[in-house]
Amino acid sequence: MHLTIIGAGAIGGTIGAHLIRSGHEVLFCDVDPAHVDAINQHGITIEGPVENFTVSAVAVLPKDLPAKLDRVAIAVKSHHTKDAVELLRNRMNPDGYLVSFQNGLTADILAEVVGAENMMVSFVNFGADVIAPGRIMQGNIATFRVGELVGGQITPRLTELVDALPYAEATTNILGYLWGKEAYGAMLYAGATSDLSIADSLEAPQYRPLMLAIAKEVLAQSPVRPESFDGFDPNDLEPSLDRLVTFNRKSAKTHSGIYRDLMIRKRKTEVDDLLRDLKGPLTNYVGAIIHSIEAGERTCEVANLDLLATYERSLRLGTPLNALVSLLPAPLRAPQGPLHGIQIAVKDIIDIAGQPRGNGNPDSMKSAPASADAPVVATLRELGADVFATTSLLEYAAGATHPGVAEAMNPFDPTKTAGGSSGGSAALVGVHACDVALGTDTGGSIRLPAHYCAVVGFKPSFGAIPLEGVTPLSPSLDHVGLLAKDMATTIKVFDALTSSTTKISERKLRVGVITSQLDSEYMEPDVSFTIRQTISALAAAGASIVEVNGSVIPELEATFGDILLWEAWQVHGEQVTANPHHYGPETLRLLQSAEGISRPAYEAAMAKRAELLPAAAQMYAGIDVLLTPTAPYVAPDTTPPVDTPEGQAEGMFTGLFNLTGDPAISLPCGWDKNGLPIGVQLSTVMGSDNELLSVAKQIEEIINFEIRKPAIN
Repeated sequence: MHLTIIGAGAIGGTIGAHLIRSGHEVLFCDVDPAHVDAINQHGITIEGPVENFTVSAVAVLPKDLPAKLDRVAIAVKSHHTKDAVELLRNRMNPDGYLVSFQNGLTADILAEVVGAENMMVSFVNFGADVIAPGRIMQGNIATFRVGELVGGQITPRLTELVDALPYAEATTNILGYLWGKEAYGAMLYAGATSDLSIADSLEAPQYRPLMLAIAKEVLAQSPVRPESFDGFDPNDLEPSLDRLVTFNRKSAKTHSGIYRDLMIRKRKTEVDDLLRDLKGPLTNYVGAIIHSIEAGERTCEVANLDLLATYERSLRLGTPLNALVSLLPAPLRAPQGPLHGIQIAVKDIIDIAGQPRGNGNPDSMKSAPASADAPVVATLRELGADVFATTSLLEYAAGATHPGVAEAMNPFDPTKTAGGSSGGSAALVGVHACDVALGTDTGGSIRLPAHYCAVVGFKPSFGAIPLEGVTPLSPSLDHVGLLAKDMATTIKVFDALTSSTTKISERKLRVGVITSQLDSEYMEPDVSFTIRQTISALAAAGASIVEVNGSVIPELEATFGDILLWEAWQVHGEQVTANPHHYGPETLRLLQSAEGISRPAYEAAMAKRAELLPAAAQMYAGIDVLLTPTAPYVAPDTTPPVDTPEGQAEGMFTGLFNLTGDPAISLPCGWDKNGLPIGVQLSTVMGSDNELLSVAKQIEEIINFEIRKPAIN
């Protein structure tokens, strides 16, 4: 048999060398002059663990192909298919045929030139790499199937070809093998974004949900019954990963061709064909990262695989909780930095270049995209973080949902709220989709959802993180802060953002409490009991418990409403007047009530606030930290609007620290009888953020909070 092979690389060269050794005639055609010259001068060499041999061969450049061809194989990378098949236009003899030895679904491109009836298609799964001109490493022996593109019959020409090819078998369902390979190949694409071997990326438990989700996403698109091969079974996916690990451990080809193209050859991959053939969010995110690596914005490293795994968890765990607004493909960031490898979600009230600032409002979600990042987002990117998602919130952070935007729900009971207004950020961290997210806090909007969702919620000192690029609600009360899985993550991100250093102390703590708070009529018994248990645990660990005089608090809190409402009217008044239907009814009611606050009333409230701040600062005299409840109750069914009695009670322990600007943090400390989380709030004097974080880390260790699996996992 005589076969012309277009593409004398890893697969084409290996198959052709075996054919020549078996006595068949092969003409190689390749675009690489060095490879062509080496083959003509020294033959083609196969080496590696399978066997080692060299055969004499003939190779030509495309311009030197014969005018007429009978039997042709195409073995080029899928993104070179159009150029390769054009070489065959008007060159094929009427009784000839074309067989594809390619990855990907290229048959339609080939059939357009040569006709589907003149084609056979193959599935090749053995591993090989070109290691030098004229030299190919064959890494293993694996499945090789060939079938007719039309009809699916075992024809005489198919039998003749299969008898000649090494390791090949005929099949009546070649497209089933190709779709199986598409699923496996998509996993290889994901693994290639890292520097892990194929086996390592498939074996690592933290990436298994990602790999399984990618395979399922591809298999769901198959128009035919996918076939099994080399341990991969479409009907037995999870055990397939173990079998594929074993298969790849035995191969001398440790990394995929995609990885070699990205990191060794530094050339364009076949990713565009992957994206053309397959539809689905995860494959698109894989493709976006590969494009970013091709563009020099990223390199192959585990951080990329971690980002892909975060996408998968966010879709699987965050979507059912209404926590996500959008995922951001291959976000730009510095290649290194103290936050390298950390994925950070951002509340959809903070500017991200290219994204609309959604504000929890349907109209805002359709608005023009931001032209630049908010400073806090820009800093995160400069520090190497992957800003990967935007998260849902209560409308304009004003304490109520818009009917057109689903409320973020609780990871531990999806029939309960995640809280607000930073509920999406809290839910995404609480469900373990990511480790940290940005939120904003005007009266408790970070700490309350942290309390509801069993995460750390840190509102830094006023102005510690810049507010530029954030939709204001009450500019003198607004804060940007963090929701995180634990104190270590909180400290790492805050220290990086503020170029500060938190030094963890082990000194004996002096913890201030206001016992009367625990006796409030609004306190649920389980919450009060858990806070008292926390205080007892601190005392047992050697902390001094100091009763604090909180008499200044009611008078200071009385200024909150006039300040919040007057400032909110300055932000929203024009829009409320001109287009009230822009807002949901509960937000509109709150903002319309703000119109009644006069400037003199506001100025009087601001003056009273300033007068009382020194007395408020005196609460910290003689203590290291003030301990209070975060909220009087556990997560309710929905967030109560702030202008209702329930809403006012919700923020009864948090709004104070927006008035003072003091740093305050909510730590998870226990569970109620129904399995809902409870948090405890810690605060220190304004400007002592690192000291608060240090003490909170100590207290976190003393509490030793019982981590439980979310209801969605």
